This record gives sequence, C-alpha cells and structure tokens, in this order.
Amino acid sequence: MISRVRVEEAVGMTLAHDITKVVPGGFKGPAFRRGHTIRTEDVDEFLRIGKEHVFIMDLGEEEVHEEEAALRIARAVMGPGLVRSEPKEGRINLTTAFAGLLKVKVETLDAINSLGDIIVATAHSNTVCRQGARVAAMRIIPLSIHEARLAEMERLASSGQPVISVHPLKLTRIGVIVTGSEVAKGRIQDEFSGVIRRKIEALGASVQEHAVVTDDPEAIAAAILAMQARGCEVILCCSGMSVDPDDVTPDAIRRSGAEVRFYGLPVISGAMSLYARLGDTHLLGVPACTMHAPNTAFDKLFPIVLTGQEPTFQETRKLGHGGLCLKCERCAYPVCPFCK
Repeated sequence: MISRVRVEEAVGMTLAHDITKVVPGGFKGPAFRRGHTIRTEDVDEFLRIGKEHVFIMDLGEEEVHEEEAALRIARAVMGPGLVRSEPKEGRINLTTAFAGLLKVKVETLDAINSLGDIIVATAHSNTVCRQGARVAAMRIIPLSIHEARLAEMERLASSGQPVISVHPLKLTRIGVIVTGSEVAKGRIQDEFSGVIRRKIEALGASVQEHAVVTDDPEAIAAAILAMQARGCEVILCCSGMSVDPDDVTPDAIRRSGAEVRFYGLPVISGAMSLYARLGDTHLLGVPACTMHAPNTAFDKLFPIVLTGQEPTFQETRKLGHGGLCLKCERCAYPVCPFCK
C-alpha cells in the first residue's frame, strides 16, 4: 500500500523511492534516495524541488518494489557480454563488457513491453558497439508491481535465446579480392582496397591476403581457393556484383565450389550483396557502391559474419526495416548512439 503524506508530517518516516532533483544545465539525479529517513532539516529542500508530499510504502506480500523489480527484469533479459548497473531512480542500465555486435530477440522484447507497466528499451539489434556502451535500460512504471506480472515477464524471457546479448567479433583473418579488368590492367587506380581495408580494421580484423583480378570467373575462383588455403576466414569479393552480363563475380564465387546462401539484401545502398559458404570459410560479394557510399549493406552484413555465425536468409530479411537509414556523418559504421 502507498500512502501520500505531507512532507512536514513525514519527519521520521522512510522514503519509498528516490526523489529526483533537476538543475537546468547542471544536474539531474537523486536528491534523496530510497530508504532515507526524513529529517526536519530536509523539509525545506523537499519544498524547493517541488515536493510538498512524499510517498510512504507498505508493500503487500504480492507486491514488488521498483528497484527489486528492475533487478529481476535485468537478470531475466541479459545474456552474455553485458554488465548490469545498480538500480538508480528505479532504473537499471546494461552496458557492453567488450566491443561486439548487439543481438536483441525483438519478438520477446515486444512481448515483455506489451505486458504493461514493464519497460525494456534497447539499441537496435545487429548494432556494432564499443566496450562500455549503454545498450539497454529497464524499469517499471509504477512504484511497485504485482508478483504475477514479473513472473510472466521471467517466463517470456526464459524461452529460447537470451533477450539481449553481445557477441564478440571473433573472425579476424580477411582476404580481399578486387575484381575488374580496368583496375587489374592499371587503366584506373584501385580505390576499393583502401576503403574496404579501413572498414575491416575498424572492426578489429585485418587483411591477410589481397589480390586484384581481371573479370575472369576462373581467375577469381582460383584467387578464392588460394586465400582459403592460406587461412582466410572471410573472403570479400569486391565489385562485379550486379546482374549485368559482364559482372561475373557471382558466377566466379559459385565456380570456386562455394554454396550461395542468398543473393540480394533489402538494404539500399548495396542491395546486390551475396553471402556464400566454402566449407568453414565465409564469402561475401561486395557491390561497387561500397567504395563510395559511407554506409551500405556491407556494413550491416560484415559484422554479423565476423561473429562467426552464419547470417540466415530469414534473419537478413529483417534488415529491410531501417535498411534505408544508414547515414552517420561521424563514424564508419552505423553506430550513432555510441560515437565518442
């Protein structure tokens, strides 16, 4: 039960929740913390921050206080790669234990938020984030919540994979094949290699093998096999990815013996992207737009591959939601919430 008491009459009573103080342009935080015993000298401060009444709580057996509720939500939804804060003003934040790829089980997240009075907010799934980035926050809306609703939240969160987790970018040995007779024969300067190298190194990986090959399917296939033999975990075949008859890179990837899992992503720019497997080796067909557009389908797909997981057709179809919103002027990857 929650009782509303005039602050002048609450001396000696214990606060049931944090009291927030806001100083424009200077401070926002708890002026008084939950559990504080109100003193006579506190009364003027309560009045200055606009609190003429305070709430005193006497919880029933089936009611859970906001801070304990936040802890239970955090424990239920957090998976590997996350660090939990202590409750503050009823809220808990989750930050990343290491740099990696955020994964959110969106369907379960939606179901939890649909219970009512429980909120869990996250960054977008498949976001690349630095170590220490805040990726989720959670709380309840009222000061207390019924035990049955928390139990239902825990049931939803426990079904299948963790609701929120961070996956390390494990694959680091990258092979880069730039295709195009005009580049291989020196008619134009190779600008693709520099662009793709910067994107690779921004994610902690490195270019182990590099080749510039003419538009010859057999030559491209041979380069793929050679890089696989030399230990490349991911091979990027850059350019020649459209459906024009003289764009032969998809055919070359198939000739290497690789199995194409999908060709085309619902992301603009970079829709003509390809993903294939050659044994344990991941192959990506990278469209030419990656050379000049700041963020493309490659920037969505490549980090998923670096986790060592195979991006499925069904998973990549979900990239269409937000697949037209890839701009960020400050960074090489679409990680705006975590830019330094």
